[in-house]
Amino acid sequence: MSGPTRPARALVAYKDESFMDSSDARALRILSEYLKPLFHFRREKIHDTIVFFGSARITEDGPLGRYYGEARSLSRMLTQWSDSIQHTHRRFVVTTGGGPGIMEAANRGASDAGGKTVGLNIGLPLEQWPNPYITPELSFEFHYFFMRKFWFAYLAKALVVFPGGFGTLDELTELLTLAQTQKLQKKIVILLYGTSYWKEVLNFDALVRYGMISAADLDLFGFADDPQCALDYLKDGLTHHYLHPPEPLPEFEQATPAIAKSRL
Repeated sequence: MSGPTRPARALVAYKDESFMDSSDARALRILSEYLKPLFHFRREKIHDTIVFFGSARITEDGPLGRYYGEARSLSRMLTQWSDSIQHTHRRFVVTTGGGPGIMEAANRGASDAGGKTVGLNIGLPLEQWPNPYITPELSFEFHYFFMRKFWFAYLAKALVVFPGGFGTLDELTELLTLAQTQKLQKKIVILLYGTSYWKEVLNFDALVRYGMISAADLDLFGFADDPQCALDYLKDGLTHHYLHPPEPLPEFEQATPAIAKSRL
């Protein structure tokens, strides 16, 4: 007589999709949204980034189409400049939220210059598909907003904010708050593109007048209205703080690549 049938092996936990999709495995899913980008950034030698924020609703031929064209031009010029920097790793890589509108324009400009460019996309009820100009190995899909925001801030040395809505305002004010409260152990050069738009949408002077922020907080960011002025502002800030700093950079900024020790 034959013996009892040998039972099938149980799936190892990380191959069990029902477990990985469960609430009990949430911590593993969160961790994976940290580790996967980290792996790719290290492999592609991404040292740091310039992040572009702005509306997904701005189209190339729409009423605010000038912003699409100017985001594309600025991204192209920044990428050409960053690629000219002698370094063993890629410096100041253009990064966006990966979707359409201003995000597409910035990724497109970097692609025009033949540079690498990052897209940090997120699943939304109205699907936001990655735009076609992202470097394929640097295109990421997130489920958790806070992990996506972490990767926006983690490597950023500069932030360029074009006109946008709730999402853009959320991203801008969160990073301004981190800078204001000195929770960033680095200097992020912040540029608001489109002076008339931003001064109408956000009354910064009123915030000072009512005592909600300090007058010195207005020094956390600057304004620009054309790609060349924006490029000059960003180059000056990045050169001063990172390429030729007046004082030695903290140890975590000297790491190669920076993500080896970088922290918020």
